[in-house]
Amino acid sequence: MFKSRMALLLCSALALAGPVCASPQHDHAAHAAFDGKQVPVPSPRWVADEPLRDGMGRIHQSLDELRHHEMGHMSDAMAQDRAGLILDAGAYIFAHCKLQPQQDAVLHSMLVPLLSAAQKLKDQPQDVAEVAAMRKAVADYPRYFDDPAWTAEAPAEHAHHE
Repeated sequence: MFKSRMALLLCSALALAGPVCASPQHDHAAHAAFDGKQVPVPSPRWVADEPLRDGMGRIHQSLDELRHHEMGHMSDAMAQDRAGLILDAGAYIFAHCKLQPQQDAVLHSMLVPLLSAAQKLKDQPQDVAEVAAMRKAVADYPRYFDDPAWTAEAPAEHAHHE
């Protein structure tokens, strides 16, 4: 059932992407079952182009804001909004992707579980564990892609609000 939900989510994202990503040399559907751990971390890291930096930057910001939801300091409606922003950013990345096949496959292996968890949080905002699932899905992004907004180190602990 999980694989079918993932495939449905990927198909939905690809439908939003439209013909931009349907070029013969760039088959996104082939990446649905890809395991990104099979690809060694490149040295130097792959350059993230502007659309990737933009979309991933919006994802990074939303994930950072969702820390408040994990701590009980954000309403369910606000968490649903942030999950929606992540879904929109993922659709934007799919629509504007211009990566080499191996880079594209690694990115898809991150985006598919990210978008699945974002959809689950949007559907059930009380399930804060989905925030951790989203963070885990993109944890390797800074290891593979050179993007100044993301660092390879673990994120700093978020200060507890009194």
